[in-house]
Amino acid sequence: MSGNLILGIESSCDDTAVALVDGEGVVHASEVVSQTEIHAEWGGVYPEFASRAHVRAIVPTIDRAMNGAGATQDDLKAIAVTRGPGLIGSLLVGLNAASGLATAWGKDIIGVNHLRGHLRSADLEEKRVEFPATILLVSGGHTILAHMTDAASISILGRTRDDSVGEAYDKVARMMDLGYPGGPVIDKLAKEGQDTIDLPRPMIREGLDFSFSGLKSSVVRHLEKNPDIPPADMAASFVASCMDVLLVKCRRALEAKPARSLVVVGGVAASPQLRAGAQEVTEDMGVALCLPPLRWSTDNAAMIALAGWDYVALGSAPEPAAQPGLSIEQL
Repeated sequence: MSGNLILGIESSCDDTAVALVDGEGVVHASEVVSQTEIHAEWGGVYPEFASRAHVRAIVPTIDRAMNGAGATQDDLKAIAVTRGPGLIGSLLVGLNAASGLATAWGKDIIGVNHLRGHLRSADLEEKRVEFPATILLVSGGHTILAHMTDAASISILGRTRDDSVGEAYDKVARMMDLGYPGGPVIDKLAKEGQDTIDLPRPMIREGLDFSFSGLKSSVVRHLEKNPDIPPADMAASFVASCMDVLLVKCRRALEAKPARSLVVVGGVAASPQLRAGAQEVTEDMGVALCLPPLRWSTDNAAMIALAGWDYVALGSAPEPAAQPGLSIEQL
């Protein structure tokens, strides 16, 4: 196993994650320390608390991952660490830990774009993606449609002009007192309700960009005017609106730029409604649907390690410096 693993470190937001992955996408160890309980009372991530929790968790998590894989420093090809986008304090914890290890162990360090990690998550455990591919990246901070000709080349087709779909989920969950994180709770509640509320489908007839702030505002107005609306029906109507917009745009993107795969990644890719809808789209259009296994949909370090192998293949090792506003176009 000498030199054939990459140690991945991910601390861009509220999970401390460490993994070891080989060049075939096989995950030899993965450890994640969640901060959900810390942030639940705030209804979202409190940056200062997040960075402090990362400081406490980072070294023990690295130790558990290395021990779990039965690996030593000699087994490592390189150390890959998220450099952005994300919360500056959280990013610095992971970057400082990776830099210290790289110096102590004499290993190369690769600053990985977190969004590029999500793009690679669909190939963890087994290779699924066939290029060219249309990408739908949906998370708490991003809603992006893109086209890729290979693992390194990406062109943006559309993106949100305001809130991401994941952000809209969390905000609607807060309005309905459903707790944090909102996505899984709303999806589960939606299964119990009916799409009976006439909510807008923002920009559904316009190009490939997205907008979710108006939908969120519409939910607020409906709740204010109709406080007795069954929560399950509100959830079902909100989810139906989001899914209609996302899936219509996916169809439009596939028509505009033919692809062999539709790759759906990011935290919202764990949504059962989105997975079922994407399956219908790909069956209708004769392309492969590529979804990461559920455990790799949300933030994790295995995707960062696998993306690290792409940087190795390209002979590129971006500087491990925090870039909170890093865009998906940048390697």
